[in-house]
Amino acid sequence: MAKLVWDTVGERYYETGVKNVVLYPQVNGAYPTGVAWNGITNVTQTPTGADSNPIYADDIKYLDIRSVEEEEGSITAYTYPDEWAACDGSAALTTGVYIHQQPRQAFGLCYRTVLGNDTQYENYGYKLHLIYGATASPSEKSHDTINDSPEAVEMSWDFTTVPVAVVDANGQPLSGGYKNTSSIEIDSTKVDATKLAALEAILYGTDGTGSGTGTTARLPLPYEVLSTLS
Repeated sequence: MAKLVWDTVGERYYETGVKNVVLYPQVNGAYPTGVAWNGITNVTQTPTGADSNPIYADDIKYLDIRSVEEEEGSITAYTYPDEWAACDGSAALTTGVYIHQQPRQAFGLCYRTVLGNDTQYENYGYKLHLIYGATASPSEKSHDTINDSPEAVEMSWDFTTVPVAVVDANGQPLSGGYKNTSSIEIDSTKVDATKLAALEAILYGTDGTGSGTGTTARLPLPYEVLSTLS
């Protein structure tokens, strides 16, 4: 046993930034192809729900039942990949011609944030954030005249999610009784570097070497994330 100590050297942690964003359009419940999303300025995850529902009995507060927690959020960016059009309710009538107010394709997302501390700063580590079952809401797009203080148009979208099951490859619940989830967070400072590199090869794809072919970026479901990092 030892007395608690605060703010020791090397333990002043912080998190910053957003980069290496990948969009994975959903196809039949899977996320088989990922594309790089440039120009992202912000990704916000906003959990909702888990509200208190108190129950009274015997003249006391007997129980406090929590409602279902849901994952929502927003994305802001200066641009987006062509694959985002279907997720934003657009469809191509012909090359370069798009019609709006169409069904919105579900998608997954992966992005990276920087972990820092007071000795290594931004070289300390990073987190990978995986989002599943998201759909985007219609968004406002404002276009201003070019003037003496021009600014690029920054677009934004809100999204909600439908959680995916945390089960094994055969659809059986994992030990631990986990509930469905819409997000996974991976801390590079706490997982094996070799296993993390294997996961990133799945998330980002690989180039071909020699006579071999590369692999397409895809978003693995939770059971595969677990098996890769275990």
